[in-house]
Amino acid sequence: MIAKALKRMSKDWFLAGMISAVILATLFPQVGMTGGTIHADQLADWGIFSVFLLHGLGLSTERMWAGMSRWKLHLSVQLMTFVMFPLLWLGINALFGKMLAPALLLGFFYLCALPSTISSSVAMTGIAKGNVPGAIFNATLSSLLGVFLTPLLVSFVTGSGVEGGISLGQAIMKISMLLLLPFLIGQALRPMIGTWFDKHKKTINPFDKCVILMLVYSSFCDSVKSGLWTDYGMGTLGAALLGAGVILTVVLFCTTRIAIWMGFDMEDRITAVMCGSKKTLASGVPMAKMLFGAHPGLGLIVLPIMFYHQLQLFACSILAERYARRPRPETVA
Repeated sequence: MIAKALKRMSKDWFLAGMISAVILATLFPQVGMTGGTIHADQLADWGIFSVFLLHGLGLSTERMWAGMSRWKLHLSVQLMTFVMFPLLWLGINALFGKMLAPALLLGFFYLCALPSTISSSVAMTGIAKGNVPGAIFNATLSSLLGVFLTPLLVSFVTGSGVEGGISLGQAIMKISMLLLLPFLIGQALRPMIGTWFDKHKKTINPFDKCVILMLVYSSFCDSVKSGLWTDYGMGTLGAALLGAGVILTVVLFCTTRIAIWMGFDMEDRITAVMCGSKKTLASGVPMAKMLFGAHPGLGLIVLPIMFYHQLQLFACSILAERYARRPRPETVA
């Protein structure tokens, strides 16, 4: 089982792309830095808008609304995403806050403040034979709430703002324009071109990952120029990886216990775990660029979500296959 998950990750070009983006940013920071050779900072807004337009086009509105009725499930998932995670960060801050670089500590909070991810939450729920309509509704609702709640939560930690960042009102407005608006436009266009989009989805899907890789590259270029490796070193990578792993382990345990305590049936329990434990890299990196702007530690801030993204895919793929092998009611003698 673990070998299968490792083999799957070894074939993941996106993981290889993120590693390559960090290496290229380390070797050639002047190319992708703000105002650099390729002007990646200017390309970012267009890329982000396009990604969320495609997300809106690709989401079936009918399937999303089909999952509305389980209100206890929806409430629990949103509380897991936007309350349990930040509370977990308070414990991390109390225990390890003085040992971590300030930008990395902020990165862990940013990870905890992010919404859930749509694609992998739904995919893992489907593999595990959980409540897929409920997963679609919850993941979409989380993404929409994140437009407002993520900047609000970040403002509680950063106060009036961070170096190179923007105010809370400006952040919500910009995120709404670059994430929410194109998503709604995509939903509006779906009745007209949704069938065509679904037919060509496999060809179009890599585009959003390429945009994320560009954002990761430009973020690390700015951070490398600001002394990411010279001031912190490889120990920071280890701390980010270890911290992301600890957070995921605790969250998977807590979401499972909460789902059992709430009395959910197995299908809803799977949905609660798969949606309540996920954090979005697709929205996380673009939001970081908008919330923290030219912050010299931007590369450190996005490190935890980069590691968490890969770890959640690895761990949840194992969990999903385990859930899928459970005895089904119709197969029990």
